[in-house]
Amino acid sequence: MSRDLESKVRLNNGVEMPQLGMGVWKSNNKTAAQSVEWALNDGYRAIDTAKQYGNEAGVGEGLKKGLADNGLKREDVFLTTKVFNGDQGYDSTLEAFEGQLKRLQTPYVDLLLIHWPVNGKYKETWRALEKIYHEGKARAIGVSNFNIRRLRDLMKHSSVKPAVNQMEFHPLEQEADIKEYCDLNDIKLEAWSPLGGGEALGNPLVKKLAEKYGKSTAQIILRWDMQRGIISIPKSAHEKYIQANADIFDFELDDDDIRLINSLNVDKRSIWYGDFRWNGNPDAPVDTVDQWDD
Repeated sequence: MSRDLESKVRLNNGVEMPQLGMGVWKSNNKTAAQSVEWALNDGYRAIDTAKQYGNEAGVGEGLKKGLADNGLKREDVFLTTKVFNGDQGYDSTLEAFEGQLKRLQTPYVDLLLIHWPVNGKYKETWRALEKIYHEGKARAIGVSNFNIRRLRDLMKHSSVKPAVNQMEFHPLEQEADIKEYCDLNDIKLEAWSPLGGGEALGNPLVKKLAEKYGKSTAQIILRWDMQRGIISIPKSAHEKYIQANADIFDFELDDDDIRLINSLNVDKRSIWYGDFRWNGNPDAPVDTVDQWDD
């Protein structure tokens, strides 16, 4: 299993990133620490978190323990975190990032993303990411939840091209236009919420394919990601599912079945720009760092 989990994609700056990793959204610090340790024990070599998740400290503890348990070095694990919306801006991003490194117990991250394109701030935030990148505190930099217009605007005012655009991506939300744009501009698309929750996992077609291949519906979806060149970071707080999510390298979906899953797209986003105050919605809640009982 570990050999497959070490399979990588090459980013546009030459850095290699595992195509399958583990996310920790909606995990408290204790759960995140345990999940990261399990994942590293089970062969995962990519972990994704964010300041907004409120669990960077837990990820740092899990990373420290998992490295020690497995005789690994820090450079053996690809670590991603994200700039909190409330920290965006040049000076504030730089200051906040130092705190993120301390919580993660690392001198650098492998990938640093702008979590959302906060209007009026994301270009200054990107300038800060370029400084962090040139200082070697992030091996690659990228964005998350950027549509084509905002990607074009960012690249027009930047000297470093984003390496990754992390988007909600699953059979019901395939971001076809954004994926095509990213492919044309050598930006890797990475899937958050790759399993699409209960609706995608319970889709009749996906269930039928699971029966055909003798796999779970989650494994069918993650294999579909792999074959479409998508970087994927499924989240789980249960070791058996962490292990199962990695058991996708012993089969391939037929081209016809890939096309069938492609046909499920209904542009069903769970959250988008209108859900935020920074995009002009006065009724949206104020962005905060999620706090979970530990």
